[in-house]
Parts: sequence; structure tokens; C-alpha cells
Amino acid sequence: MEPNLTQLAYRFGTALVLGLFMGLQREYAYRRRGDEGGELMAGARTFPIIALLGAASALSATELEGGGPFAAALFAVGLLLAIAHFRQAQERDTGLTTEMAALVAFFTGALCYWGHIRLGAALGVGTAVLLSLKVQTRALARTLDREDIVATLKFAVITVIVLPLLPREGHGPAPFDVLVPYNVWLMVVLISGISFLGYVLIKWVGPRRGVGLTGILGGLASSTAVTLSVAERSRDTEGLDRPFALAVLLAWAIMFARVIVEVAVVSPPLLATVWLPILGVGAASLAYCGYLYRVQPLGESDEPQTVRNPFRLVPAITFGVLYAAILVLSNWAQSYLGDAGVYLSSLVAGLADVDAITLSMARLHESGDLSAATATQAIVIAAAANTVLKGGIVALTGTSGLRRAVVPGLLLIVGASVGAVLLV
Repeated sequence: MEPNLTQLAYRFGTALVLGLFMGLQREYAYRRRGDEGGELMAGARTFPIIALLGAASALSATELEGGGPFAAALFAVGLLLAIAHFRQAQERDTGLTTEMAALVAFFTGALCYWGHIRLGAALGVGTAVLLSLKVQTRALARTLDREDIVATLKFAVITVIVLPLLPREGHGPAPFDVLVPYNVWLMVVLISGISFLGYVLIKWVGPRRGVGLTGILGGLASSTAVTLSVAERSRDTEGLDRPFALAVLLAWAIMFARVIVEVAVVSPPLLATVWLPILGVGAASLAYCGYLYRVQPLGESDEPQTVRNPFRLVPAITFGVLYAAILVLSNWAQSYLGDAGVYLSSLVAGLADVDAITLSMARLHESGDLSAATATQAIVIAAAANTVLKGGIVALTGTSGLRRAVVPGLLLIVGASVGAVLLV
């Protein structure tokens, strides 16, 4: 159905605004460099015109039922950009960023006319944001090493290549019927992705933002790793027991946030039951973090924390095996031992990995094999057990001052967990 006049105005108007958005960013970036004598290839006026040209050529191609007008307009824009780039390259070193952004503006306008407003808006705004992050992206690139590149490629392989090829149906007798290769590997991708995101954020903002920020970002990668690292560092550094304790407690609080995200992704219906008790326990952890911050705020003397890339293929596969084993064990325990078996398996598995048991419980509830109340209680038990384990790490490897600062928070979290289990 052909768009009416109002729809045409909306689509062309959106193309104009998106082009202006990208053009203003280019104009600002150019003027900020202080090169007032030169001429910008494409700025706040040219970009909107290019976007409108993209929309107009898409309209012409649709009306004439052929791609000739669109191809001709694209060729003309590309030719003009090539000539402008060639002339600028003769005068000074220049990149292709503005030229590529102009081509994106052209296709953004075309998408807007064809009715893909959301996609066009995402493309235009995303391009403008990427253009604005020049300094940050270059700084991130300078911090990368060979291990980061290899780990990123491995993550891309398990996500883009391996995942789509796996079967999406389970086979075998009970309790192995809950094993679906696609679902198991999807959990590996999910956890690896969360950890990978935390690592990238640490690389981006830099570890020397204070121990507290490192605890938050490190908690995205691994709260256990943060606990062990901070506890070991506390033995070599004097006078930072409370800031170190704050980093540990913040990482633990992030663990509870991870639990909520994982449940929301795997089993949205279960989230209605899980979010309140998990949020309550996490709030208790954050409350104690607030106390630690007020007692001794973080200062410039806080040392940076070195965090290695969390993604490695062997640990990722190990997590997949652990997740599958917990899934089978929990299904078996539910079938033969009832809810008590599920609680026992959650307690034991939580000592090893709270993510695996959380995803297992969410998957069992999603398949109808476990009630929402039982799944929620099992997740809270696993999180509490994992927190106790990390408290043990602090007790064994940290200083006495760090232990004194962490223990009240540990007891508060365990107490809140017990209350949450009883109230579910």
C-alpha cells in the first residue's frame, strides 16, 4: 500500500532529522579540532540533504518499480564523496570516516521511506554515537593485546557459527530428556557474553577508577575472581581494608543483578517470583556497601586491578558441561527426591557456580518441570552458598582487617537470604 501524504511527511521528516543528527556530530568534531580555515566535506547541511536524497531515490525506485533511480543516486553520491576525498587526501592525511557516514545517511533515508523507521533510526543514531566515541575507541584499541583478539574471535565462533548448528530438541530417557544442545550452548554464550561485557567495560574506562568501580565492573566478569584478587592484594597493601571490602561487596551485589538478568532472559515468567527476594538480598548487600563508603570513601590512592580476559574456550566448555550436569541432577532430584533434592543440589552446585544453577532452575521452570516457588528458593540458596564460599576465600587469603570489614556484610546477606527463602 502506497503511503499517504502524512506518512510521506513523517518518513521524509525522520530522514531529515537523522541526517541532521549525524551532520551536527561531524560539524562539531571538525570545529573542535580548531581547523577553522579548512572546509568540511559534509556537515550539518550536507548530511540531511544526503539522507533526503536517499529517501527520494527510494520513492522513485518504488514508483517506477525498478532500482535504476536508487542505483543512479547512490552512484552519484559515491562519486562525489570519492572526488572530495581525493582532493582532501592531496592536501593532508585524512580518513574515510565522514565518507562512510555519508553513505550510511543515504541508506538511512532510504530505510525511512521504505517504512523501516526503527531500523533507520537505530542505524542513524548508532552511527552518530560511534562517531562521537573516537577517543574512547582508540583508547580501547590501544589497550588490546593478542589474547584479547584471540578471545574475541573465539567468542564470535561459539556465538555465530557453533550455536545455530546445534539441535534444538532433546533426546534420551529421563532425566536426560532435559538436555537440549542448543539451550545448553546458549547458556554458555549468555554467561560468556556477560563476562565479556564486563571485561570490555574495564578495558574502556580503565582500571584506575578506584577499587569500587573495579568491583562493580569486575563483578560483571566474575565476583569470585574479584574476591580472590582483592583478598590477595590486601596482604600487600596497608590502610585500604575498607575500600577493598567495598569492592568485594559491590562485586557480590552485581552477582545478584546477574541472576535477575539471567532469569529474565531464560524464563521471563519466573522473574515475577524471583525478582523481589533476589532484589531484597542484593539491597542488603548494597546497604552495607553504603555504610563502608561513608566510613571511608575511596580515594586517589586506590590501586588499579589487572583483569585478564575472562573468555577462554576450555572454561567456557567446562561451564557448559557443569550446566548440563546440574540440569540433569536437578531433574533427577526433583523426580525422585522432590523439592528437598532440588534444594540439596542447589546448595552443592552454588558452591561451584551460581550462574549454572540459576540457568538450570530457570530452564526447568520454563519447561514446566519445577514450580516457581521451588525454583526461586533454589536460586536464593545457591546464591547464598556461593556468597559463603567467597567469604571463605576472604577468610583464608585476606588480611584480618579485610575479614573484619567483610564479615558483617556476609552475615547480612546470609540472613537476608534465609528470610527470602522462608517468605517465598
